[in-house]
Amino acid sequence: LWPWLLASSGLSALVQLVTLPFFPDSPSYLLIQKGNEEACRKAIRKLWGEGDHQAEIDDILKEKGAMASTKTLRVLEVIKERSLRWQLYILITVMTTLQLCGINAIYFYSFEVFHTAKFEEYLIPYVSLGVGLCECLSSILCSTLIDRFGRKVLLWGGYLLMCSVLALLTMTLSLQHRFFWMHYFSVILIFLFVVFYGIGP
Repeated sequence: LWPWLLASSGLSALVQLVTLPFFPDSPSYLLIQKGNEEACRKAIRKLWGEGDHQAEIDDILKEKGAMASTKTLRVLEVIKERSLRWQLYILITVMTTLQLCGINAIYFYSFEVFHTAKFEEYLIPYVSLGVGLCECLSSILCSTLIDRFGRKVLLWGGYLLMCSVLALLTMTLSLQHRFFWMHYFSVILIFLFVVFYGIGP
């Protein structure tokens, strides 16, 4: 079954490859990059139907004017630019915490935790698949929550909950030889960690 599951991702890529030529180009790309207003109007009509779309075209033209007056900076210039210093710090912090938050360790050791929890060998791959499905569903949930709560709240909340879960998981893994039910608690914590990772970072 696993070879079929791995090959299934190729199906969506094949669908995209076949249907891509039938999709119109982005109106903003056609107007800003190509400078072709007629093709832009045609793409807008294809995307949004017939009607007066002059307001959308005016917005794209404003964006084009703003981009023309903005200087493109090289990497070293971005680092040296004082006005961008805080944005750069925030970006580096977010990306570093994303890499070091522990999600890779959770995925790497989850098989061992499931095995210790006395799951049958044939069930462990499906439980691991459930972990991945949890991340996918929580990412979809995040897209609906982000408009309501904002990115900052989800980031802080996600990291805070992930830290709490990791602390509890460390405790349950340390005590799993004393209490038989700790194994199952560890499995629940793994699922919770993945959910909080999908909602937060």
